[in-house]
Amino acid sequence: MKAWILVGALALAQMASAATPPTHWVASWGSAQQIPEDHNLLPAADMQDATLRQIVHLSLGGSKLRIRFSNAFGTQALTIDAAHVARSADKASAKILPDTDRALTFDGRPSISIPPGADYLSDPVSLDAPALGNLTISIHLPQAPVGETGHPGSRATSYYVHGDHTADADLPGANHVDHWYQLTGVEVVAPPAAATIVAFGDSITDGHGATTNGDDRWPDILAARLQASAKTHTLAVVNVGIGGNHLLTDGLGPNALARLDRDLFARPGARTMLILEAVNDLGKLSREEVRTREMHASLVADLIAAYRQMILRAKAQGVKVIGCTLTPYVGSDYYHPDAASEADRVALNSWIRTSDLFDAVVDFDKAIRDPAHPERMLPAYDSGDHLHPSAAGYKVMADMIPLEVLR
Repeated sequence: MKAWILVGALALAQMASAATPPTHWVASWGSAQQIPEDHNLLPAADMQDATLRQIVHLSLGGSKLRIRFSNAFGTQALTIDAAHVARSADKASAKILPDTDRALTFDGRPSISIPPGADYLSDPVSLDAPALGNLTISIHLPQAPVGETGHPGSRATSYYVHGDHTADADLPGANHVDHWYQLTGVEVVAPPAAATIVAFGDSITDGHGATTNGDDRWPDILAARLQASAKTHTLAVVNVGIGGNHLLTDGLGPNALARLDRDLFARPGARTMLILEAVNDLGKLSREEVRTREMHASLVADLIAAYRQMILRAKAQGVKVIGCTLTPYVGSDYYHPDAASEADRVALNSWIRTSDLFDAVVDFDKAIRDPAHPERMLPAYDSGDHLHPSAAGYKVMADMIPLEVLR
């Protein structure tokens, strides 16, 4: 008799589970983590007993969300003893909308100690967070991190002040810096059809040359386009570009192959990757004194092999891969590429355009190059350093992506 009762109870539980679909979490905002360079570190004294308030721009909205914090490059546990989330009242200030303020918890507790190398999700919290809206995330650190984890290329202003002011409506007199620290994602509950597009790349994806607090990087503009269409408004965009990133070697941040797991596969709902990488690999060779023909040929072959690895690994996880051609950079004040370097870029772009490994190709090169001088960006789209597009260039890049390949 007891066995029958147990079987019946199990059957009822299974029926109830089938009737209630699992919660579908989707990454709405994110940033790739790295060890900040010395000049981008916050002094330990500033992070001691400090409230850090950071502002992020969502792509997909939701009424329930959770925050992902990171101690990826910490060498000791990171303690957060208070955390709040709220809608921003003003993207260019520390002000919040007080009636939207929510205290965050971690397994029901107000504080958490994150082990070295780990990320940690907050408990879900109910908050009406509209698509393309801005959130402030405030944390109190009783002790400065030992080994900072962050994202220097935020193009967004963060605020810090001593004491626990996580629930304050404003932080008058706070210091400010245009970087993010210990913060890697915002995830929202979304309809079953919702998914995340991950923009994976270097400083051209990270948005060097975009407007601080302007949200006009090409992934931002793509997110706005998706939200404007009834056919694509359930798609989120997460930007995991890192300025100075390389495919093959550690530059600023880990190499692209090394960060696939954390920056792509760990993002809930990730179903498509747009990849724009390798300009820094090509540029690195152009700065070396000895550059033989064999070195150029070997580099292009190694870059193609690295692309193949990323595509194979992504597809094994059910992620669609869209290749993006490398934008022109002859005239760069930093890399000073010569004819051989330009030939490498042309060769890699030719492979991207013709390879049958990608699910689709987006021709950023064609979108912003100067037709009269295809090795250079059109001046109207050049930020001025001949390497990074301007805000106008980023808009052209985002506008030329066919939305149907993202659905």
